[in-house]
Amino acid sequence: MNASQINTDIIEFNNEKIILLPLSVYVKQTLEHYLSQLSEHETFDIHSMVISEVEKPLLEVALKHSGYNQTIAAKTLGLSRSTLRKKLNHYGIS
Repeated sequence: MNASQINTDIIEFNNEKIILLPLSVYVKQTLEHYLSQLSEHETFDIHSMVISEVEKPLLEVALKHSGYNQTIAAKTLGLSRSTLRKKLNHYGIS
């Protein structure tokens, strides 16, 4: 996928136009950089590592966005409240 094929949003902020790229673009760039730093080292279980690195801040932001209301945060995330509570406990988020 080249730059002209990426779906972007353009917003105006303080009389300046800002191009918002999809989160996946930033994730891909970050992963490519991370793996290039590992060079020749063998890597294991990168899927699990990436999911946990993304999931914890996702939960934290959803909680903050919901005013720390777990029911609203769970709905925002598309999770049941009990699943959200298990994930919060797993990551040590109170």
